[in-house]
Amino acid sequence: MHLAQQIAQHFRGVHFGGNWTAVNLKDVLADVTWQEATTPSGPLNTIAALVYHMNYYVSEVLKVLRGAPLQASDKFAFDLPPLRSEAEWRQLADKALEDAEAFADEIEKIPEAQLMEVFQDPRYGNYYRNLHGIIEHTHYHLGQITIIKKLLRSRL
Repeated sequence: MHLAQQIAQHFRGVHFGGNWTAVNLKDVLADVTWQEATTPSGPLNTIAALVYHMNYYVSEVLKVLRGAPLQASDKFAFDLPPLRSEAEWRQLADKALEDAEAFADEIEKIPEAQLMEVFQDPRYGNYYRNLHGIIEHTHYHLGQITIIKKLLRSRL
């Protein structure tokens, strides 16, 4: 298997299952309600804010993988618009999963030599580092979402 295909598989694993942690975003979000997604738990981010935040980077880097320049800015990474219904929450969660599948598809197309090339700007390192960084970032916030979900449900 080509290295880019393995990275894509690793990325899909954190989103759709089959990774060694046995936890994935799709399954964790499947039964989260709009109320749970938007309910603060102390000083922690809401589940919806974390989903938006994770997808912000996926969707911005997806544009780069499709040939656009990098336009992302950390200052916008938590700019979640208010969610006023279950439908809006589901739309956010579904977009995260749809973008994840498209992202994995694009990773598979990367020639192996490009993985070691500079990603847009030397300060960001290479493609390999950035792709794995997004996977690590997703695992990190997935853990937070799992804990927040348990905290919210323990109060019921």
